[in-house]
Amino acid sequence: MAAEALQIAAALLILACFLLAQAGRVAPDSYRYLVPNVLGSGILTVTAVGDREWGFVLLEGVWSVVSAHGLLRLLRARTAELVD
Repeated sequence: MAAEALQIAAALLILACFLLAQAGRVAPDSYRYLVPNVLGSGILTVTAVGDREWGFVLLEGVWSVVSAHGLLRLLRARTAELVD
């Protein structure tokens, strides 16, 4: 039961960000979009591995990596601004 609640919460994080981005209220390259996506997809990836749901491992794993890459790019740009 707790695992299902965690999965639902993680999915809601991802979906809320997606809906807000589609509505133009959150930029897809912002912290407000990327951080919840990394957290939500990371949680779903881990639970999918535990359940041996390989299609979801692929889907959420790629979503997690792409979101993490975007977040790292944003952090590097922010760091470069502070250094200059």
